[in-house]
Amino acid sequence: MTAAAGRVVAGRYELSTVLGQGGMGQVWTAYDQRLDRRVAVKLLRPDKVAGQDAEELRRRFVRECRVTAQVDHPGLVTVHDAGSEGEELFLVMQYIDGVDLAGHLAEHEPYPWQWAVAVAAQLCAVLSAVHAVPIVHRDLKPRNVMVKQDGTVTVLDLGVASVMDADTTRLTHTGTPIGSPAYMAPEQAMGGAVGPYTDLYALGVVLHELLSGDVPFSGSTALGVLHRHLYEPPLPVRRVRPEVPEALEALVLRLLAKDPQHRPASAQEVYEHLEPLLPARGTPTGAALDPMRPFLRPHAPWPDRARTPAPQPTPAAPVTDTPGQTDIARAVDEVKRLLGEGRVTQAVDILGAILPAAAEQHGAHSPVVRTLRKQYAATLLDDGQYRRALPELRRLADERAAEAGQSDPQALRHRYEAAQCLEQLGEPAAALAEYRAVLPYYENQYVAAGGPELAHDVRRRIGHLLLALGDRGAAHDTLARLLHDVERTHGPGHPLGAEIRRTLQWLGQVRG
Repeated sequence: MTAAAGRVVAGRYELSTVLGQGGMGQVWTAYDQRLDRRVAVKLLRPDKVAGQDAEELRRRFVRECRVTAQVDHPGLVTVHDAGSEGEELFLVMQYIDGVDLAGHLAEHEPYPWQWAVAVAAQLCAVLSAVHAVPIVHRDLKPRNVMVKQDGTVTVLDLGVASVMDADTTRLTHTGTPIGSPAYMAPEQAMGGAVGPYTDLYALGVVLHELLSGDVPFSGSTALGVLHRHLYEPPLPVRRVRPEVPEALEALVLRLLAKDPQHRPASAQEVYEHLEPLLPARGTPTGAALDPMRPFLRPHAPWPDRARTPAPQPTPAAPVTDTPGQTDIARAVDEVKRLLGEGRVTQAVDILGAILPAAAEQHGAHSPVVRTLRKQYAATLLDDGQYRRALPELRRLADERAAEAGQSDPQALRHRYEAAQCLEQLGEPAAALAEYRAVLPYYENQYVAAGGPELAHDVRRRIGHLLLALGDRGAAHDTLARLLHDVERTHGPGHPLGAEIRRTLQWLGQVRG
């Protein structure tokens, strides 16, 4: 289906003019006929994404949009609607009146370093909120940042790069990275696990470009750019702009560290380094709900937000103040209905609300409560609420292992899912340790059906985490052994083998 002016998407969004287009779709200004407002509509073509099943991509797209909608921050574009129509996916967003950061830089070159600090500080506040969910943007670059008329910045395309990028290798069959190589962290481009540290690298590239007028690494091919990202040190910005403060140059170099563990620990930390370079305003009390804080520290992220689980909501669940067995059963039926309709967030709220009552009525360790807790953890995981799912999965794993032993398949499954949470939360070392701990059990022939396949998946994840941690030699050896075993088990045409082979070829090219 080809978009054209005047076409109405989803029965309400009338397309007007093209704002931009690329290989995978277009962005249009449009009018929301129902609410009589201007919006931006992004149309994506799943068939343009090499190596991905269109139906699976649609499912992931809706899920990512749902997770993205959890982020509430003035520096992030508001998502109004999402879905699919015909061959296309559509994303309806707030219309931003302004210019993208790339255009803003071009209009004001050389960019005042104070402006660069102000932009970077605002981006840190957005990333802090995004990473707290947690979500990794994966494609932070000037074209995805809008500067509004009042000087505030708004970040676009959150979640879209996650859908367009398969969870495996970054490479298509042509050997070209999906995304923007100039802003891509080494671990991301090579297929390693991504995390908040990946966005911080991209922030370093953006900040370097704002200060120096150019990205730190460029080239005529994606492979050439990646090779420079991996092996060349960036040019210190003070050699181009001597007036840039030394502390700012040092921060840029830390953000551009090859090893993610040598970068700042969080966007919050980066903001704290940028704050002394912002115009002096004053210090707030630090208390929550301080109405002076927005004026004293505009757009500042809330301290330690990424390390504090989101508060548990208190929804209007279909249970009474003292629910009985019938009420709990009715609530469980409601959860099943909501999950069937894809309303995962509501299902999570209801499960969280009925668990205390069920524990009081049946006992905290009863089969009924255990089943509810498993469903709660699984639903949190499916909803992308990894920070809340992690302690639930760890507790379930410990309890099951105490009852049935460390090699029990259910205990192992909970540990495997906890490792997935750690991976998504941007804790690669902890995730790697957990995967390595469960791998011997999955490799044991006595593990229940599915063990060998899970063993391959765990080994793949270990290889990608090693890439993320900068240990390319160990990653290469891990993936090479895995490729041998996959081909021995499934033959040379298996999709996992093809994916691993592409990553190894890319690693070999870069190392060469």
